[in-house]
Amino acid sequence: MGAMKAGYPVAEPLLENEHDLLPEFFRYKDEGCDLAAACLNCPFPQCIYEQPGGRQRWLKMTRNREIIRLFTREGKEIKELALMFGVSTRTVQRALGKTLIKGERS
Repeated sequence: MGAMKAGYPVAEPLLENEHDLLPEFFRYKDEGCDLAAACLNCPFPQCIYEQPGGRQRWLKMTRNREIIRLFTREGKEIKELALMFGVSTRTVQRALGKTLIKGERS
């Protein structure tokens, strides 16, 4: 690897016989991640791993949507939801947010 500058590796210049290949000419294995089988088939517009807390934020948002759906459409109680998702009743209340204040239930 190249020399270190401020804790970061510095790229070494390419030798005469080396080529800096464009991404489309570089063969790599597209193994995806735990959310998509392949990067090229990923449902997200940008990789969630490139965003700070991206995966955790996405999982939390998905969980909260499901909590709201179960509360409003299926009439589940807060304590029941807390047990289902393995979280505290306060976490369920936070997820419901304004839904609780408005008293929305179908």
